[in-house]
Amino acid sequence: MSEPTGKYSITMPRDIAEAAKARSGPSGLSAYVAAAVARQIERDNLNELIQVAEAEHGPVTDEEIQALRDQLHQARREQTARKQGGTNAA
Repeated sequence: MSEPTGKYSITMPRDIAEAAKARSGPSGLSAYVAAAVARQIERDNLNELIQVAEAEHGPVTDEEIQALRDQLHQARREQTARKQGGTNAA
């Protein structure tokens, strides 16, 4: 990390700490935990954004979510087809 760091003491269940330590690899446990906390902060920020949007526009329905997922899957299929078509044409 290029940003200034600080040393903190945290408490967590031993099994979680050991699993994190086993997965941390060469970057070490501190970097692994920092990345996990950064992801959680991103999720918290997104949840806050969703709450603000839903307060202003109402909740998103399951049907709207599924329609958007369908559009995403279709766009991915089309993108894959274009890539394969471009590869086969070359």
